[in-house]
Amino acid sequence: MVDLGAVLISQQPAFCPHFRWGYKERLFRASGRRMRLLHVLAFVLLIGIAVCKNESKNKLVVVTVASNATDGYLRFLRSANLYGYSVEVLGMGQPWLGGDVKRYAGGGYKINLLKKYMENHKDDSKTIYLFTDSYDVIFTASAKTLVKKYLEMKARVVFTAERFCWPDSSLSNSYPPVMGSSKYLNSGGFIGTGQSIYEMLTVRDIADTDDDQLYYTQLYLDPDMRNDLGIKLDYENQIFQALFGSEADVKIRAREDEVKEFYLFNAEHNTEPCVLHGNGLAKDTLNSMANYLAGSRTKTDCLICSENNFKIADLPTPPTLQLGIFIERPTPFLPEFFARILAQDYPKEHIHLFIHNREAYHKQHVADFLEHTSSYASITVKGHDSAISEAEARSLGISECLSHACDYYLSVDSEATLTQPMAITLLMELNRTLLAPMMVRPGKMWSNFWGALSDEGFYSRSEDYGEILDNSKRGIWNVPYVSTIYMIRSDVLKSGQVPSFEVQGIADLDVVWAKSLRDKGTFMYVSNVHHYGHLVNPDSYDTSLIRPEYYQLADNRLEWEYRYIHEDFETMKDPDTVIQQPCPDVYWFPLVTPAFCNDTIAIMEHFGQWSNGANNDKRLPGGYENVPTRDIHMKQVGLERQWMLFLKDYIRLIQEKVFTGYFHNPPVSLMNFVVRYRPDEQPALRPHHDASTYTINIALNNPHVDYEVRAGMP
Repeated sequence: MVDLGAVLISQQPAFCPHFRWGYKERLFRASGRRMRLLHVLAFVLLIGIAVCKNESKNKLVVVTVASNATDGYLRFLRSANLYGYSVEVLGMGQPWLGGDVKRYAGGGYKINLLKKYMENHKDDSKTIYLFTDSYDVIFTASAKTLVKKYLEMKARVVFTAERFCWPDSSLSNSYPPVMGSSKYLNSGGFIGTGQSIYEMLTVRDIADTDDDQLYYTQLYLDPDMRNDLGIKLDYENQIFQALFGSEADVKIRAREDEVKEFYLFNAEHNTEPCVLHGNGLAKDTLNSMANYLAGSRTKTDCLICSENNFKIADLPTPPTLQLGIFIERPTPFLPEFFARILAQDYPKEHIHLFIHNREAYHKQHVADFLEHTSSYASITVKGHDSAISEAEARSLGISECLSHACDYYLSVDSEATLTQPMAITLLMELNRTLLAPMMVRPGKMWSNFWGALSDEGFYSRSEDYGEILDNSKRGIWNVPYVSTIYMIRSDVLKSGQVPSFEVQGIADLDVVWAKSLRDKGTFMYVSNVHHYGHLVNPDSYDTSLIRPEYYQLADNRLEWEYRYIHEDFETMKDPDTVIQQPCPDVYWFPLVTPAFCNDTIAIMEHFGQWSNGANNDKRLPGGYENVPTRDIHMKQVGLERQWMLFLKDYIRLIQEKVFTGYFHNPPVSLMNFVVRYRPDEQPALRPHHDASTYTINIALNNPHVDYEVRAGMP
């Protein structure tokens, strides 16, 4: 007698003190007000004057315009603080009056704000002022280095040079000839003394919605004005690097020193720019480069990963979470998915549940899960018969979060398997605006994020995509697209920085949503700091089958093994484990679970076309079976290929261990079948010799339950 499922085989960088106080100490002092601790945007740097003296005897002040404390703005301030810049911010908290510069020329508002500010410094010929954009700019070198480069250029005002003539391309022929590819003025960054800049700003008036770059361009293209104002362009990218169009020439390199910090290098001119501007369509490239620059990481460590974190254990009460679960397509191993949701080590009384199930097939799975959810704070379910679309459901999940005054929103699709019980806590404590835990289809280059975008705005593989996927590079990465599972801080939801879900043409819903996030300047991060889980592959999942998960070995091996392979099988592979031998050359070991046995029987009984036990058998090449049984071949139920894979990846490993010297990879097996014995049909099988090197027998029934046991048998 053989047991059920057994087998017989025979033969951080430091911040300035005021930034640190504003970012951490103030928030911890206000620990009684949990929202302040959780939402770093609440502390704000809103008026944004930070003074960190540079080491040069020439005082340098950075001036920028920003109306909202976006992710890009906070990144800009972080880099300025890191490298010792004094920053003054104009227009914060005020309406933007410069027009829709993402779609049209505009931005004269920046000139008028700067002009008003510079009125107090119009006679200052000693202080150097650096004006730069902020949402799409980072500093990559120290203030001391930048001032030195400016003084060496011997100009009153130095502007960024870029490769495209904007906003009036007809002016391109009016530019003086130069060596190099960047020859056109870009107004996203310029530097000069207070007196020089004020003089340049007051040549003539400009409307708020007129174009600022055209204003400066016309001054530069007038030879007399250019000479009088002393304007030069930074053709060799000594100070400024405009990224759009120059992506191929701009490299990130690591210093060959003990720290191995990354730095920016312009290969065309062999220079190291101090200010990187993601102008035009280069914002996603800037985001990718910023993952390495400005002290974000070294060659070996992620420095930014430990910035702005907090510990939930330090809070008076855990943050409130809205958990949205979305079943938008038939998904294999959904009971295991729900079991891992229940296994999350986070107080359920602080979790509000929202479930959208679009699939009638999964109705019972959801019902089974709901039987274990009484501890949750609240539960809202929209079933397949609720007639709401996926877009409406996803937007409703966010609305549920806001109505429950939650602190975080975690959206989880049914393809995302959370094997890390602390996943919720770990994601919260990293404290990012929108953060996705990295998940991958095991063994595939398929994940829940994109490293880069194609020119059409769809998937493109970044240079570091493979290294992030295989965890040879760990960190928190700013990426242009995330899906399937992500956590959003509620302050971002309340600020309107997260768009609603909308259907646009034939593009996938998540692709449209990610583009809307990029357009709003909301950063999407993916973390592989920890291992959180993996993605299941629903592509081959066929719910018309009686036990569809049983067929998923090739496409969802981890989940298949979790359900169908015995927990002791790994021990059997150990060379030091002695496998039980009930008689000579017969080995007995645990291999599969009761679920495997039950599903095998269910598939065969559902098919129902058992052979008649006669010697004549049309299923065989010769049409004759010497020792016939009542059976169904694996081929008949679509399992032949899976069974051969099963033999190769599980049985072969033990066979090579017990029958040393015999090696055949992959194994060859001509007859694979399930036999049924019944008293009224075929109660037994006479002794015989199999025409095989070794034979596998898996017991599918329970002794003393499914059949009687003779006296004296175990």
